[in-house]
Amino acid sequence: MELNSAQVEGIVRKILGEMTGSAPAKSAGGMAKVAMLTSPKNIEIKEFPIPTVLEDDDILVKVEGCGVCGTDVHEWKGDPFGLIPVVLGHEGTGEIIGLGKNVKFDTAGNPIKIGDKIVTSVISCGECQICRNHPANTNLCDKQGVFGLIGHNDANPLNGWFATHLLIRAKGATYFVVNELDLKERMILELACVCVHALKRANGTGLMNFNSKVLIQGLGPVGLVMISVLRAAGINHIIAVDGAPMRLEMAKKLGAKTVINFREAQTLDERVAIVKGVTAGMGADFAFQCTGAPPAAADIYSYIRRGGGLCEMGFFVNNGEYSVNPHFAMCNKEINIVGSWDYSADDYPTTVAFLKQAREMNIPIKDLITHTYPLDKLNEAMETNLAQKGIKICYINE
Repeated sequence: MELNSAQVEGIVRKILGEMTGSAPAKSAGGMAKVAMLTSPKNIEIKEFPIPTVLEDDDILVKVEGCGVCGTDVHEWKGDPFGLIPVVLGHEGTGEIIGLGKNVKFDTAGNPIKIGDKIVTSVISCGECQICRNHPANTNLCDKQGVFGLIGHNDANPLNGWFATHLLIRAKGATYFVVNELDLKERMILELACVCVHALKRANGTGLMNFNSKVLIQGLGPVGLVMISVLRAAGINHIIAVDGAPMRLEMAKKLGAKTVINFREAQTLDERVAIVKGVTAGMGADFAFQCTGAPPAAADIYSYIRRGGGLCEMGFFVNNGEYSVNPHFAMCNKEINIVGSWDYSADDYPTTVAFLKQAREMNIPIKDLITHTYPLDKLNEAMETNLAQKGIKICYINE
Protein backbone atom coordinates (compact mmCIF):
# COMPACT_ATOMS: atom_id res chain seq x y z
CA MET A 1 0.00 0.00 0.00
CA GLU A 2 1.39 3.39 -0.99
CA LEU A 3 1.01 6.28 1.45
CA ASN A 4 1.07 9.93 0.54
CA SER A 5 3.07 12.46 2.57
CA ALA A 6 0.06 13.62 4.59
CA GLN A 7 -0.74 10.04 5.63
CA VAL A 8 2.88 9.41 6.62
CA GLU A 9 2.89 12.63 8.65
CA GLY A 10 -0.28 11.56 10.41
CA ILE A 11 1.13 8.16 11.34
CA VAL A 12 4.37 9.68 12.67
CA ARG A 13 2.50 12.24 14.78
CA LYS A 14 0.21 9.55 16.16
CA ILE A 15 3.20 7.45 17.23
CA LEU A 16 4.97 10.47 18.77
CA GLY A 17 1.82 11.42 20.61
CA GLU A 18 1.53 7.95 22.07
CA MET A 19 5.20 8.02 23.11
CA THR A 20 4.84 11.37 24.91
CA GLY A 21 1.42 10.63 26.35
CA SER A 22 -0.38 13.44 24.51
CA ALA A 23 -1.87 13.08 21.05
CA PRO A 24 -1.54 15.98 18.60
CA ALA A 25 -4.58 18.07 17.74
CA LYS A 26 -6.56 17.08 14.68
CA SER A 27 -8.80 18.84 12.19
CA ALA A 28 -11.49 17.59 9.84
CA GLY A 29 -9.13 17.83 6.86
CA GLY A 30 -10.45 18.36 3.33
CA MET A 31 -9.25 20.92 0.79
CA ALA A 32 -8.78 24.63 1.22
CA LYS A 33 -9.05 27.15 -1.59
CA VAL A 34 -6.66 30.07 -1.89
CA ALA A 35 -6.58 33.05 -4.26
CA MET A 36 -2.95 32.95 -5.39
CA LEU A 37 -1.29 35.79 -7.28
CA THR A 38 0.68 33.84 -9.91
CA SER A 39 1.71 36.78 -12.11
CA PRO A 40 0.96 40.52 -12.15
CA LYS A 41 -2.79 41.17 -12.36
CA ASN A 42 -3.52 37.45 -12.36
CA ILE A 43 -5.04 35.80 -9.29
CA GLU A 44 -5.89 32.11 -9.68
CA ILE A 45 -7.82 29.79 -7.38
CA LYS A 46 -5.65 26.94 -6.09
CA GLU A 47 -6.44 24.08 -3.73
CA PHE A 48 -4.28 22.67 -0.94
CA PRO A 49 -4.97 20.04 1.73
CA ILE A 50 -6.13 21.29 5.10
CA PRO A 51 -3.77 19.64 7.60
CA THR A 52 -5.51 16.85 9.46
CA VAL A 53 -2.93 16.90 12.26
CA LEU A 54 -1.84 20.21 13.76
CA GLU A 55 1.56 20.98 15.21
CA ASP A 56 1.62 21.93 18.88
CA ASP A 57 1.66 25.70 18.26
CA ASP A 58 -0.68 25.79 15.25
CA ILE A 59 -4.00 27.59 14.92
CA LEU A 60 -6.30 26.61 12.06
CA VAL A 61 -8.79 29.29 11.06
CA LYS A 62 -11.83 29.20 8.81
CA VAL A 63 -11.67 32.57 7.08
CA GLU A 64 -14.77 34.77 7.23
CA GLY A 65 -13.48 37.85 5.45
CA CYS A 66 -10.55 40.13 4.68
CA GLY A 67 -10.10 43.74 3.61
CA VAL A 68 -8.30 44.58 0.38
CA CYS A 69 -5.39 46.87 1.26
CA GLY A 70 -3.60 49.31 -1.01
CA THR A 71 -0.50 47.20 -0.42
CA ASP A 72 -2.35 44.20 -1.91
CA VAL A 73 -3.19 46.28 -4.97
CA HIS A 74 0.43 47.40 -5.41
CA GLU A 75 1.59 43.78 -5.23
CA TRP A 76 -1.15 42.68 -7.63
CA LYS A 77 -0.18 45.38 -10.14
CA GLY A 78 3.51 44.68 -10.43
CA ASP A 79 4.99 42.53 -7.62
CA PRO A 80 7.15 45.33 -6.11
CA PHE A 81 7.94 43.12 -3.12
CA GLY A 82 9.04 40.13 -5.23
CA LEU A 83 6.60 37.75 -3.55
CA ILE A 84 4.95 36.02 -6.52
CA PRO A 85 3.59 33.36 -6.18
CA VAL A 86 1.77 34.60 -3.09
CA VAL A 87 -1.58 34.38 -1.34
CA LEU A 88 -2.33 37.97 -0.38
CA GLY A 89 -4.69 39.33 2.27
CA HIS A 90 -3.50 40.61 5.67
CA GLU A 91 -6.62 42.40 6.98
CA GLY A 92 -8.40 39.14 7.67
CA THR A 93 -10.43 37.44 10.36
CA GLY A 94 -12.14 34.15 10.96
CA GLU A 95 -13.17 31.43 13.37
CA ILE A 96 -10.75 29.05 15.05
CA ILE A 97 -11.51 25.45 14.05
CA GLY A 98 -8.31 23.80 15.27
CA LEU A 99 -5.75 24.43 18.04
CA GLY A 100 -2.38 22.90 18.77
CA LYS A 101 -2.00 21.58 22.31
CA ASN A 102 0.34 24.42 23.38
CA VAL A 103 -2.04 27.24 22.40
CA LYS A 104 -3.88 28.34 25.55
CA PHE A 105 -3.79 32.15 25.33
CA ASP A 106 -3.64 34.87 22.68
CA THR A 107 -0.86 37.46 22.50
CA ALA A 108 -2.67 39.70 25.00
CA GLY A 109 -2.98 36.85 27.50
CA ASN A 110 -6.67 36.16 26.89
CA PRO A 111 -7.86 32.53 26.93
CA ILE A 112 -8.27 31.07 23.46
CA LYS A 113 -10.45 28.19 22.30
CA ILE A 114 -12.04 26.61 19.25
CA GLY A 115 -14.92 28.78 18.05
CA ASP A 116 -13.27 32.09 18.96
CA LYS A 117 -13.02 34.87 16.39
CA ILE A 118 -9.41 35.81 15.68
CA VAL A 119 -7.19 38.32 13.86
CA THR A 120 -3.45 38.19 13.24
CA SER A 121 -0.85 40.89 13.75
CA VAL A 122 2.87 41.12 12.92
CA ILE A 123 5.38 38.28 12.90
CA SER A 124 8.61 39.45 14.53
CA CYS A 125 11.91 37.65 14.19
CA GLY A 126 12.95 38.07 17.84
CA GLU A 127 16.62 38.14 16.83
CA CYS A 128 17.40 41.51 15.20
CA GLN A 129 18.69 44.50 17.17
CA ILE A 130 15.24 46.12 17.24
CA CYS A 131 13.56 42.99 18.62
CA ARG A 132 16.30 42.49 21.22
CA ASN A 133 16.82 46.08 22.34
CA HIS A 134 13.53 47.81 21.50
CA PRO A 135 10.76 45.22 21.97
CA ALA A 136 8.08 47.92 22.01
CA ASN A 137 9.01 48.82 18.42
CA THR A 138 8.59 45.46 16.71
CA ASN A 139 6.97 47.32 13.79
CA LEU A 140 10.58 48.18 12.88
CA CYS A 141 11.82 44.57 13.02
CA ASP A 142 14.36 44.02 10.22
CA LYS A 143 12.65 40.77 9.21
CA GLN A 144 9.05 41.60 10.09
CA GLY A 145 6.44 39.45 8.43
CA VAL A 146 2.68 39.40 8.18
CA PHE A 147 0.30 36.69 7.04
CA GLY A 148 -0.75 37.65 3.52
CA LEU A 149 2.64 39.03 2.48
CA ILE A 150 4.62 35.79 2.62
CA GLY A 151 5.66 34.09 -0.60
CA HIS A 152 4.27 30.62 -1.24
CA ASN A 153 5.99 27.75 0.51
CA ASP A 154 5.11 24.07 0.60
CA ALA A 155 5.46 23.86 4.38
CA ASN A 156 2.45 26.15 4.82
CA PRO A 157 0.59 27.15 1.66
CA LEU A 158 -2.29 28.52 3.80
CA ASN A 159 -0.43 31.67 4.85
CA GLY A 160 -2.66 34.47 3.47
CA TRP A 161 -6.20 35.57 4.32
CA PHE A 162 -7.43 35.54 0.68
CA ALA A 163 -8.42 31.93 1.23
CA THR A 164 -11.05 29.71 2.81
CA HIS A 165 -8.61 28.67 5.56
CA LEU A 166 -5.54 30.15 7.23
CA LEU A 167 -2.95 28.19 9.18
CA ILE A 168 -1.14 30.27 11.80
CA ARG A 169 2.22 28.55 11.87
CA ALA A 170 5.20 30.89 12.29
CA LYS A 171 7.73 31.62 14.98
CA GLY A 172 6.95 35.04 16.43
CA ALA A 173 3.35 35.12 15.16
CA THR A 174 0.95 37.31 17.13
CA TYR A 175 -2.82 36.97 17.24
CA PHE A 176 -5.82 38.23 19.19
CA VAL A 177 -9.24 36.93 20.16
CA VAL A 178 -11.85 39.52 19.12
CA ASN A 179 -15.21 37.91 19.86
CA GLU A 180 -16.70 41.27 20.89
CA LEU A 181 -16.38 42.72 17.37
CA ASP A 182 -18.64 41.96 14.40
CA LEU A 183 -17.29 40.90 11.02
CA LYS A 184 -17.10 44.40 9.51
CA GLU A 185 -15.30 45.77 12.57
CA ARG A 186 -12.86 42.87 12.46
CA MET A 187 -12.10 43.44 8.78
CA ILE A 188 -11.37 47.11 9.51
CA LEU A 189 -9.26 46.37 12.61
CA GLU A 190 -5.86 46.03 10.90
CA LEU A 191 -6.37 49.24 8.93
CA ALA A 192 -7.51 51.01 12.09
CA CYS A 193 -4.38 49.78 13.86
CA VAL A 194 -2.24 51.65 11.31
CA CYS A 195 -4.09 54.83 12.30
CA VAL A 196 -3.99 54.16 16.04
CA HIS A 197 -0.23 53.75 15.75
CA ALA A 198 0.00 57.02 13.79
CA LEU A 199 -1.96 58.80 16.53
CA LYS A 200 0.48 57.44 19.10
CA ARG A 201 3.36 58.85 17.06
CA ALA A 202 1.56 62.21 16.75
CA ASN A 203 0.82 62.33 20.48
CA GLY A 204 4.53 62.15 21.11
CA THR A 205 4.88 65.70 19.78
CA GLY A 206 2.66 67.12 22.53
CA LEU A 207 0.57 69.01 19.96
CA MET A 208 -2.63 66.96 20.04
CA ASN A 209 -5.42 68.08 22.34
CA PHE A 210 -9.14 68.92 22.35
CA ASN A 211 -8.40 72.35 20.91
CA SER A 212 -6.19 71.16 18.04
CA LYS A 213 -7.24 71.83 14.47
CA VAL A 214 -6.01 68.82 12.52
CA LEU A 215 -5.74 68.41 8.75
CA ILE A 216 -5.99 65.07 6.92
CA GLN A 217 -4.68 65.00 3.36
CA GLY A 218 -5.87 62.03 1.31
CA LEU A 219 -9.22 60.38 2.00
CA GLY A 220 -8.64 56.83 0.95
CA PRO A 221 -9.39 54.18 3.58
CA VAL A 222 -6.36 55.24 5.67
CA GLY A 223 -7.32 58.92 5.72
CA LEU A 224 -10.97 58.21 6.47
CA VAL A 225 -10.18 55.81 9.30
CA MET A 226 -7.70 58.39 10.60
CA ILE A 227 -10.60 60.85 10.85
CA SER A 228 -12.55 58.27 12.84
CA VAL A 229 -9.63 57.64 15.20
CA LEU A 230 -9.18 61.38 15.77
CA ARG A 231 -12.88 61.90 16.46
CA ALA A 232 -12.88 59.04 18.98
CA ALA A 233 -9.80 60.61 20.60
CA GLY A 234 -11.60 63.94 21.07
CA ILE A 235 -10.31 66.01 18.15
CA ASN A 236 -13.23 68.24 17.27
CA HIS A 237 -12.01 70.30 14.30
CA ILE A 238 -10.80 68.15 11.43
CA ILE A 239 -10.01 69.57 7.98
CA ALA A 240 -10.12 66.99 5.16
CA VAL A 241 -8.52 67.41 1.73
CA ASP A 242 -9.24 65.20 -1.31
CA GLY A 243 -10.56 65.39 -4.86
CA ALA A 244 -13.32 62.76 -4.78
CA PRO A 245 -16.82 63.98 -3.80
CA MET A 246 -17.81 60.56 -2.43
CA ARG A 247 -14.81 60.51 -0.10
CA LEU A 248 -15.34 64.12 0.97
CA GLU A 249 -18.97 63.30 1.83
CA MET A 250 -17.82 60.29 3.84
CA ALA A 251 -15.31 62.50 5.66
CA LYS A 252 -18.14 64.79 6.74
CA LYS A 253 -20.22 61.79 7.78
CA LEU A 254 -17.34 60.58 9.97
CA GLY A 255 -16.95 63.97 11.64
CA ALA A 256 -14.76 66.26 9.51
CA LYS A 257 -15.81 69.89 10.05
CA THR A 258 -14.17 71.41 6.95
CA VAL A 259 -13.69 69.64 3.60
CA ILE A 260 -11.60 70.93 0.70
CA ASN A 261 -11.97 69.60 -2.83
CA PHE A 262 -8.65 70.17 -4.59
CA ARG A 263 -10.40 69.87 -7.97
CA GLU A 264 -12.36 72.99 -7.10
CA ALA A 265 -9.69 74.85 -5.12
CA GLN A 266 -7.12 74.00 -7.75
CA THR A 267 -4.11 76.00 -6.59
CA LEU A 268 -2.17 75.50 -3.39
CA ASP A 269 -2.66 79.16 -2.51
CA GLU A 270 -6.45 78.73 -2.71
CA ARG A 271 -6.38 75.70 -0.46
CA VAL A 272 -4.03 77.32 2.05
CA ALA A 273 -6.37 80.31 2.20
CA ILE A 274 -9.29 78.03 3.08
CA VAL A 275 -7.26 76.34 5.82
CA LYS A 276 -6.18 79.66 7.28
CA GLY A 277 -9.73 80.93 7.03
CA VAL A 278 -10.96 78.25 9.46
CA THR A 279 -7.93 78.44 11.77
CA ALA A 280 -7.91 82.14 12.64
CA GLY A 281 -5.25 82.79 10.03
CA MET A 282 -2.77 80.42 11.64
CA GLY A 283 -2.84 77.13 9.71
CA ALA A 284 -3.41 73.62 11.03
CA ASP A 285 -1.95 72.68 14.40
CA PHE A 286 -1.17 69.23 13.08
CA ALA A 287 -1.47 67.36 9.77
CA PHE A 288 -1.57 63.70 8.73
CA GLN A 289 -0.27 63.12 5.21
CA CYS A 290 -2.15 60.01 3.99
CA THR A 291 -1.56 60.04 0.23
CA GLY A 292 1.16 58.23 -1.66
CA ALA A 293 1.50 61.10 -4.13
CA PRO A 294 4.79 63.03 -3.96
CA PRO A 295 3.29 66.38 -5.15
CA ALA A 296 0.65 66.21 -2.40
CA ALA A 297 3.32 65.34 0.15
CA ALA A 298 5.21 68.47 -0.87
CA ASP A 299 2.09 70.61 -0.36
CA ILE A 300 1.39 69.44 3.19
CA TYR A 301 3.91 71.79 4.85
CA SER A 302 2.06 74.84 3.56
CA TYR A 303 -1.07 73.94 5.52
CA ILE A 304 0.70 73.75 8.90
CA ARG A 305 1.13 76.68 11.26
CA ARG A 306 4.50 77.71 12.71
CA GLY A 307 5.27 75.40 15.61
CA GLY A 308 2.81 72.80 14.32
CA GLY A 309 3.32 69.14 13.57
CA LEU A 310 3.21 66.57 10.79
CA CYS A 311 2.82 62.80 10.68
CA GLU A 312 3.83 61.27 7.33
CA MET A 313 2.03 57.95 6.89
CA GLY A 314 1.21 57.80 3.18
CA PHE A 315 4.25 56.13 1.69
CA PHE A 316 3.97 52.44 2.56
CA VAL A 317 5.56 51.73 -0.83
CA ASN A 318 8.21 53.68 -2.71
CA ASN A 319 6.21 56.10 -4.86
CA GLY A 320 9.09 58.45 -5.52
CA GLU A 321 10.52 61.67 -4.16
CA TYR A 322 9.44 65.29 -3.80
CA SER A 323 11.27 68.54 -3.32
CA VAL A 324 10.72 71.19 -0.65
CA ASN A 325 12.77 74.08 0.63
CA PRO A 326 13.63 73.01 4.20
CA HIS A 327 14.14 76.62 5.29
CA PHE A 328 10.51 77.54 4.65
CA ALA A 329 8.91 74.10 5.07
CA MET A 330 10.59 73.00 8.30
CA CYS A 331 13.16 75.23 9.99
CA ASN A 332 11.45 78.62 9.79
CA LYS A 333 8.21 77.04 10.97
CA GLU A 334 9.93 74.77 13.50
CA ILE A 335 7.65 71.92 12.51
CA ASN A 336 7.64 68.70 14.55
CA ILE A 337 7.80 65.84 12.03
CA VAL A 338 7.24 62.14 12.75
CA GLY A 339 6.97 59.18 10.45
CA SER A 340 4.62 56.27 11.09
CA TRP A 341 5.31 52.74 9.91
CA ASP A 342 2.84 49.91 10.28
CA TYR A 343 2.10 48.99 13.93
CA SER A 344 3.29 46.76 16.74
CA ALA A 345 1.31 43.92 18.25
CA ASP A 346 0.75 45.98 21.39
CA ASP A 347 -1.26 48.48 19.31
CA TYR A 348 -3.96 45.85 18.75
CA PRO A 349 -5.68 45.96 22.17
CA THR A 350 -5.81 49.76 21.87
CA THR A 351 -7.37 49.42 18.43
CA VAL A 352 -10.02 47.02 19.70
CA ALA A 353 -10.85 49.65 22.34
CA PHE A 354 -11.04 52.31 19.61
CA LEU A 355 -13.53 50.24 17.60
CA LYS A 356 -15.71 49.83 20.68
CA GLN A 357 -15.48 53.58 21.32
CA ALA A 358 -16.43 54.35 17.70
CA ARG A 359 -19.47 52.13 18.16
CA GLU A 360 -20.41 53.95 21.38
CA MET A 361 -20.03 57.35 19.68
CA ASN A 362 -22.00 56.23 16.59
CA ILE A 363 -19.06 56.99 14.30
CA PRO A 364 -20.21 55.12 11.16
CA ILE A 365 -16.87 53.52 10.40
CA LYS A 366 -18.48 50.35 9.03
CA ASP A 367 -20.01 52.42 6.22
CA LEU A 368 -16.53 52.57 4.71
CA ILE A 369 -17.09 49.04 3.37
CA THR A 370 -18.75 49.71 0.02
CA HIS A 371 -17.98 46.54 -2.00
CA THR A 372 -17.59 42.86 -1.16
CA TYR A 373 -16.42 40.04 -3.41
CA PRO A 374 -16.15 36.24 -3.24
CA LEU A 375 -12.81 34.47 -3.54
CA ASP A 376 -13.05 33.85 -7.28
CA LYS A 377 -13.70 37.54 -8.01
CA LEU A 378 -10.61 39.03 -6.38
CA ASN A 379 -9.14 40.21 -9.69
CA GLU A 380 -12.32 42.25 -10.09
CA ALA A 381 -11.98 43.47 -6.49
CA MET A 382 -8.48 44.74 -7.26
CA GLU A 383 -9.72 46.54 -10.38
CA THR A 384 -12.50 48.18 -8.36
CA ASN A 385 -9.98 49.35 -5.77
CA LEU A 386 -7.57 50.62 -8.42
CA ALA A 387 -10.35 52.56 -10.17
CA GLN A 388 -11.38 54.14 -6.84
CA LYS A 389 -15.01 53.14 -7.49
CA GLY A 390 -15.59 52.45 -3.83
CA ILE A 391 -13.94 53.16 -0.51
CA LYS A 392 -13.16 49.95 1.35
CA ILE A 393 -13.23 46.74 -0.68
CA CYS A 394 -13.47 43.39 1.11
CA TYR A 395 -13.39 39.67 0.39
CA ILE A 396 -16.16 37.68 2.07
CA ASN A 397 -15.99 33.88 2.34
CA GLU A 398 -19.53 33.03 1.28
